Amino acid sequence: METMVSRRGQTVIPALIRKRHGIEEGDRLVWLDDGTSIRVVPVPANAMAALRGRARGESLLAELLASRAEDRGDG
Repeated sequence: METMVSRRGQTVIPALIRKRHGIEEGDRLVWLDDGTSIRVVPVPANAMAALRGRARGESLLAELLASRAEDRGDG
C-alpha cells in the first residue's frame, strides 16, 4: 500500500490497515526511526490490558532461576 504526504506533512492510514490493527480516530501512534527505516506502531489506550495474557505459557520464573544457576556454575 502506498500513500502520499501532504504539504503539511500529513498522510492517510489505509482503511485495511486501520481495520486490521483496530486504529480509530483519536488513537495515538509512535513513529520509530532507526536511521534507515521508519515503523509506525499503534499505542493501545490501556497498555496494561493490551499486555494481559501475552506471556501466558512462558515460565519466566523458571527461566530466570535457570539463568542464575548457570551464571553461578550450578547448571
